[in-house]
Amino acid sequence: MKNNDDKNGINRRGFIQKAALIGAVAGISSVFNINKAKGFCYKKISTPYKRTLGSGISSMDVSSIGFGCMGLNYHRGPYPDKSFCINLLHLAVDHGYTLFDTAESYGPFTNEELVGEGLSKIHKAGKIAITSKFGHDYDYLTGKPLETQNSRPEHIRYVVENSLKRLKVEYIDLMYQHRLDKNVPIEDVVLTLKELIKEGKIKNYGLCEVNGDTIKRAHKIHPVAAIQSEYHLMYRNVEKDVLPLCEELGIGFVPYSPINRGMLGGMLNEYTNFNNISDNRNILPRFQTESLRKNMKFVEAIIEFGRTRGMTPAQISLAWLLSKKPFVVPIPGTTKPAHMIENINTLNFNLTKNDINELEGILANIPICGERYPLSQQKLVEQ
Repeated sequence: MKNNDDKNGINRRGFIQKAALIGAVAGISSVFNINKAKGFCYKKISTPYKRTLGSGISSMDVSSIGFGCMGLNYHRGPYPDKSFCINLLHLAVDHGYTLFDTAESYGPFTNEELVGEGLSKIHKAGKIAITSKFGHDYDYLTGKPLETQNSRPEHIRYVVENSLKRLKVEYIDLMYQHRLDKNVPIEDVVLTLKELIKEGKIKNYGLCEVNGDTIKRAHKIHPVAAIQSEYHLMYRNVEKDVLPLCEELGIGFVPYSPINRGMLGGMLNEYTNFNNISDNRNILPRFQTESLRKNMKFVEAIIEFGRTRGMTPAQISLAWLLSKKPFVVPIPGTTKPAHMIENINTLNFNLTKNDINELEGILANIPICGERYPLSQQKLVEQ
C-alpha cells in the first residue's frame, strides 16, 4: 500500500520520529533503549495504566490499550515478514501491552498461528492475555469461507480446540462470538461457552457487534466479560444503548478499528492505493476515492485539534475513546514500531472534559461520507 502525506504535510510517522528525536513525547522520563537483537531503536515508556474488562468472576485486568493483531498478516495490504511481526509483538510486550486480539477468521487461521509463534511462551508465563473468536464457517479442507455463520455447540468446540493448537496455549483468556448466528439461540451459545470455561479451555467469553437484547439474554446465562464492536470518532452508534448497558451490567467494552482502519491516523487520502488482493479497505464504502476526499475535512479537524496539544490524530482518537468510560479498552493494530509506540504513548496524555466537548463540537458540524461496510457485510452486524 502506498501512502501519501496529506495536503498540509502532516505525516504520522514523521511526527513520531521528530518527537522522539527532541524528546518531546509527553514528558517521558526514560531514555532510548537499543535492542539490537530485535533491530529496533525505541523509547520505552513507564508501565501503562491498567483497566478491567468485565466484573466478578468474569473480570480481566489488562493494559488500557490492547494490540489488534489482525493487520499483521491479514486485510491490511502488503505485510512484513513473519520474523519482523514476531519482533513487533515482543516489542509491544516490552512497552506494556498485555491484551492481544486475534481470530480464527484472520487469514483464515494464519493470524492465530503467527500470534501463537510469537506470544505463546509469554502467555504461558502469565504476562499477557490472548483473545480469539469463533462464529464464521469454513470449508476446513481448503480454508475457503462459506456464506454462513456457525455457532452450533459442536462447532464452537471444534474451533476452540483448533485455536488452542494454533495459539500453542493451554487456554484462551477471552473467546468472542465473532458474529451472531441467527439460527442458534444465544442461550445455547453461552451454555457451551460456560462449559468450556468450567473445563478450563477458555477463561471468559465475549460477543461482537450485538444489540442490547442479545447482551441481556447472554448475561443471564453467564456473565459477559466484554463486548467488541466498532467504535471511534466516525462511528458512535454504541453510545446509544450498548455502552450504557455495559456500564449497568459490569461488562467491558473493546472498540475494534479505534483509528477507523487508519483513516484517523492522518496518513490516508484520496490517492492512497489499497492493495486489491490483501487489503479489505478497497471494498469499504468509506474508503472509496470520493468518500476519502470528503472525509479528509473530518480528519484535518482532528489534526488541527491535536497540534496545539502536542498529540497526533491517532492519539487524539484513542484518548477520546479512553475518556468515554473506564471499562473501554481500544485495540489498535499496526505493523509499524513507531505507530505501536505512538499508540501506547497516548496513556501519557489526558483530555479534559472541556477538551472532549470542544472536539465533539467541532466534529459535529462535519458530515461523514460512506457507510462502514458494504451491504453484504452490514447484514452480519446486529442492529
